[in-house]
Amino acid sequence: MGYVLITGASEGIGKAIARRAAQDGRDLILSARSEDKLEALATELRQTGRDVHVVIADLNAANGATRLWTKATQIGPIDVLVNNAGLGINGPFLKTDTAREEATAQVNMIALTQLMKAGVQHMEQNGGGKILNVSSTAAFMPGPQMAVYHASKSYVLSLSEAVAQELAGSSISVSVLCPGPTATEFFKDADMKDVRLLKLSLSMTAEDVADAGWSGMLRGKRVIVPGFMNKVFAFMPRFTPRGLLTWVVAQFYVRS
Repeated sequence: MGYVLITGASEGIGKAIARRAAQDGRDLILSARSEDKLEALATELRQTGRDVHVVIADLNAANGATRLWTKATQIGPIDVLVNNAGLGINGPFLKTDTAREEATAQVNMIALTQLMKAGVQHMEQNGGGKILNVSSTAAFMPGPQMAVYHASKSYVLSLSEAVAQELAGSSISVSVLCPGPTATEFFKDADMKDVRLLKLSLSMTAEDVADAGWSGMLRGKRVIVPGFMNKVFAFMPRFTPRGLLTWVVAQFYVRS
């Protein structure tokens, strides 16, 4: 059995998945930009008897994903890859910070793709494995006020489903986790603390999302949408006219 590599493991869903993996007796490689938070989590998980390594990485940096993968595989073989790192920014496309949007595209799409490609090639050579990409219910619909974020998560969903089909019947499975609002620091980082969506009390805990994602991945489930209301939001776009759907989503992101 190899290592579980988790990106964005310093907080939120990534941190909760790390704890769940450790409970299942898995050894871990934790990655994010925050060394202090990662080392604190690693210390906690080592107390359970797990072998836990920390690799500091900035996936927005040039060749950041390649450097992370090289360092991680020097530690040992990886049979589970969790692409959890992600960014977003709230606001009208005309006014939002371009650098932040470029970083969102880099981390959410390009770095994820690079790590996924490296993971599939590595797992093919080492007896198989599992990949869990963290997307969002945002993947199922356009997102006015969070246009780049929604587009990036649609990419993750589409890529994951396509590669999962390509690998059907092989020793490698690809799953995509699509949570809705989750009680993490993401909303603060994305400047979303006053939007209507967060006042609807729909948020799940990171632990519940992580449990659904981890258990679904182990079963080889392709698309994992935790929570009843999130399933409704993911299903609704199939029957809602696109113009109406886009207007409704825009109302969730209005500041109140």
